[in-house]
Amino acid sequence: MSAGLEVVRAGALTTVQDEGRTGWAHLGVPRAGALDGPARRLANRLVGNAPDAAVLETTLTGCAVRVTGARPVLAVVGGAGCRVAVDGRPVAWGAPVRVPPGAVLEAGPALHGLRGYLAFAGGLVPEPVLGSRSADLLSGLGPPVLREGDVLPLGRTGGGAPCVDTVPWPGVPAELVLPLYPGPRDDWFTGAALRTLTTAAYRVSERSNRIGLRTEGPALRRARDGELPSEGMVLGAVQVPPDGLPVVFLHDHPTTGGYPVVGVVDEAALAGAAQAVPGTPVRFVRV
Repeated sequence: MSAGLEVVRAGALTTVQDEGRTGWAHLGVPRAGALDGPARRLANRLVGNAPDAAVLETTLTGCAVRVTGARPVLAVVGGAGCRVAVDGRPVAWGAPVRVPPGAVLEAGPALHGLRGYLAFAGGLVPEPVLGSRSADLLSGLGPPVLREGDVLPLGRTGGGAPCVDTVPWPGVPAELVLPLYPGPRDDWFTGAALRTLTTAAYRVSERSNRIGLRTEGPALRRARDGELPSEGMVLGAVQVPPDGLPVVFLHDHPTTGGYPVVGVVDEAALAGAAQAVPGTPVRFVRV
């Protein structure tokens, strides 16, 4: 029997994620993929996987899975800090752990950060859709959000896991600093609004999700009325809806939109957005 995982506790929002399905935006297909790419890649490296192997992405409450099949599985829990256990016994967070067949690996609720990443030797191998195994919450493509009783197959393992003494996992941001390239529709806002965007204190809203990081703070006032025809949207676009509060588009963002985009955040800075809990201060810095 091939190794796999049975979901014992699904958690609030646990999905399968890899690098995402790029190259399909012209057909209206979002990118999807893990929000914290560095954490996913490091977790894969620690179990000997290719960087783009599919993992589990948890949100706030963690999850628990049972190893099926006849062989043990090497696993690592990283990303958001949490308590990790195998059959109720504490094991290391952020380091490879051997999980025997039939045992339950549990990632507890996040103690620091928001999203955890569970990587397993061989990677998760649900049926790919358009070249990716990622779940897309906006379009519904890819495997659905995990539920108790779901079974996920694992791929064949390659070599052994790398031997390392310490691993520098990225920390959780106390303040989210987002480098901002102005435009393309910054001329839709007053000069005062543009100054506010890069000087005011914003906070991460509890309404944030995989589609976008929503903010709380001073509203941005427009210099012109009306709406734009729908135009293409990119990862990191900062769209401003009618309430005037900036929304930073993340991996499940729509491929088109009609609200003006005041600027675009450098993609390299978005991993921090994946771990920023509600209430985290946000600062936009003009590039």
